[in-house]
Amino acid sequence: MRPTKNICCIGAGYVGGPTMSVIAQKNPSIKVTCVDLNESRIKAWNNENLDNLPIYEPGLAEVVAEARGRNLFFSTDVDKAIDEADMIFISVNTPTKTYGEGKGMAADLKYIELCARQIARVATNDKIIVEKSTLPVRTAEAVKSILDHTGNGVNFQILSNPEFLAEGTAIQDLQNADRVLIGGENTEDGKLAMQELVNIYASWLPKDRILTTNVWSSELSKLVANAFLAQRVSSINAISELCEVTEADVQEVAKAIGKDSRIGPKFLNASVGFGGSCFQKDILNLVYISKSLGLNEVADYWEQVIIMNDHQKNRFARKIVKTLYNTVADKKIAFLGWAFKKDTNDTRESAAIYIAEKLLHEQANITIYDPKVKEHQIFSDLEYLGTLDPEIIKQRVRVVNDPYLAMDQAHAIAILTEWDEFITYDWRRVYDKMVKPAFVFDGRGITDGLNLEKYDFQVFRLGKSITTNKG
Repeated sequence: MRPTKNICCIGAGYVGGPTMSVIAQKNPSIKVTCVDLNESRIKAWNNENLDNLPIYEPGLAEVVAEARGRNLFFSTDVDKAIDEADMIFISVNTPTKTYGEGKGMAADLKYIELCARQIARVATNDKIIVEKSTLPVRTAEAVKSILDHTGNGVNFQILSNPEFLAEGTAIQDLQNADRVLIGGENTEDGKLAMQELVNIYASWLPKDRILTTNVWSSELSKLVANAFLAQRVSSINAISELCEVTEADVQEVAKAIGKDSRIGPKFLNASVGFGGSCFQKDILNLVYISKSLGLNEVADYWEQVIIMNDHQKNRFARKIVKTLYNTVADKKIAFLGWAFKKDTNDTRESAAIYIAEKLLHEQANITIYDPKVKEHQIFSDLEYLGTLDPEIIKQRVRVVNDPYLAMDQAHAIAILTEWDEFITYDWRRVYDKMVKPAFVFDGRGITDGLNLEKYDFQVFRLGKSITTNKG
């Protein structure tokens, strides 16, 4: 097997773009080409102004600036990149199916199959194919079948290399990964292919962090990792509701249990619910796989994590309505944050989308401020739901670039992303401009140190009783 000199990545999104940028940065002798059929996305990756990259991720612009044009390239010429590559990463979207068998649970693999067929059509020499997308167990088997039966007689080795990136810290996670997982066949060629990928990561990571397994263990590990993390979020969120009716403090409970070394403190912050592209999708995938194999109790167990997450979002929206005297009709609700977490512009499955949906059904007027999410993305998110009249969205939703404008004359503020800048605001100024009584619904636990009650705010914090300061 020849040494890898050319890498192609199909898909220039939240995984492919940053991953290939770091691989190129750390392997200057390897040409890395990231391809995508989305012309506007590739144009943004090639934009001279690094502030206009299609993805906001701390540290990404600096990595792109170092490698782009040297050995990192972004292109829409997919066939050319496939033809030249020794190793091809598949990093395309695998959304939850919205049709047919498995609707609402199973991963939609049509883009994976299209990639496999395109590779088979174009490739004229042996190649290593790396699954980077999140996939169901045994997808590699299907990819290999397509390549072997529709290709030009060349040899393909299929590897699984799942990503374990957290958006907002993706560059740090890539440059200082806890572990890299590589799954391949237990054959001579399979071991050689795995070693090629090991060598690429070993250019900057200690080899003891690079784990090799069989393909199936690698594919399942990705789903299980996200399921375990999401489970912790839903667990502490379930306890937050219990705390509210028992006058316990969820942060104190989280701190107490987090001191137990068997549990640890991470992912124990009560919130309005998890979002992002992976947690819900991967758990639903796990549920579907379990059900399809007749493991109904296993499926029910993991499905409860999703049910709890949906419940947390729904009850947060209901709390706003109930607190505002059982009606938000024609009242202004200010949203601080739209991204599913801070330090990213990714809005996929953001809790804010679903809380907005509930409040719009109650005829609220919503003004939104997020420092990194663009107006067109917010409207696209709401329209994609398919449950709201587009005209109602246009009439009742406003996106602004000034947080004080968002909160001006608002009946209530909902904090839905934990952006650091939110705690730096002049909250006396905010209070003076709001309709009284002035309500704050903190869905991210960032207002504890602000003592907003001293300004006479009425504050609802998850996992705590609502507090009122009469001044």
